[in-house]
Amino acid sequence: MKRRNFLKETPLLAGAGLGMAMALSACNDEGTAGEVAHESVAPVSQPPKPIAVATWDVPVAVAKAGEWLDAGKKALDAAIEGAAIEEADVKNTTVGKGGAPDRDGHVTLDACVMDSDGNCGAVLCVENITHVAALARKVMEETPHVMLSGEGAEQFAYAMGFPKENLLTEASKKAWEEWKLKSEYQPVINIENHDTIGMLCMDSNGDIAGVCTTSGAAYKMRGRIGDSPIIGSGLYLDNEIGGAVATGLGEEVVKTVGSFLIVELMRSGKSPQEACEEAIRRIVAKGDRYKDFQVGYLALNKAGEIGAYSIHSGFSYTRYQGGENTNTPADFYAK
Repeated sequence: MKRRNFLKETPLLAGAGLGMAMALSACNDEGTAGEVAHESVAPVSQPPKPIAVATWDVPVAVAKAGEWLDAGKKALDAAIEGAAIEEADVKNTTVGKGGAPDRDGHVTLDACVMDSDGNCGAVLCVENITHVAALARKVMEETPHVMLSGEGAEQFAYAMGFPKENLLTEASKKAWEEWKLKSEYQPVINIENHDTIGMLCMDSNGDIAGVCTTSGAAYKMRGRIGDSPIIGSGLYLDNEIGGAVATGLGEEVVKTVGSFLIVELMRSGKSPQEACEEAIRRIVAKGDRYKDFQVGYLALNKAGEIGAYSIHSGFSYTRYQGGENTNTPADFYAK
């Protein structure tokens, strides 16, 4: 059921939505107190060739997204198809099926999506569903909501035709059981902080969309949510400017609303690289704790320029454009 149909069939929600729309319209009328001034951004005269970029070394996923873009598909379609490759890869213990469980042995997944029109959807702490990026899109398109969590998100997935699957593989179960025997646990930078696939795509129309999907921190507390499904933290974009995605320790990304910050820095005139570097500086400026965790950012602007930066070495991104697939190490702060 499309979002607009849901509203038609739910008079109370429809009335509330109409009232909100009227209020927002009133706030945006010229000369009202709610008017917000935005800096003008020069439009890109001709969009570059379609491009797909993603955090980490994921050539198959990015190539899949790139192939869809080359075939004329829309940016969000391509990003979700690319992310689905990693979600289904049981060898990737940080995303989808085969992801590391929480400390109680439950694999829970988070994801969000955002399209070129500014629409977004997210699912949090979902069990038994592999392709949570596609599920987040269903939340965006088929409900009046932006986020669904836990059992409610899982119930919605079944209603949308998603199959129920056991996400805990034997390999992940064995690693979890070995972890339980340890007397002390410390996360390892670029291994257990390497917990997110963020992907940005620009299609042949020059439109940008993005996906962020994860199984979260290994052996997290039950119910823990990081930055990945939070619009503005794990993912944010403005189709007039560009987009950004985050990876690493989500708690630290949330504190500075990192992806939103990067897009706003690009809006003010910074390049994607300059914006990513500034976002990392905002984190490390808060004290020496950054020495014990990793955060990495990846950004793409409307001119097709890419920026990537992290606190520590080890972070990289994969790019597909014009039939070529490359992986590039990101520059980093703690040199």
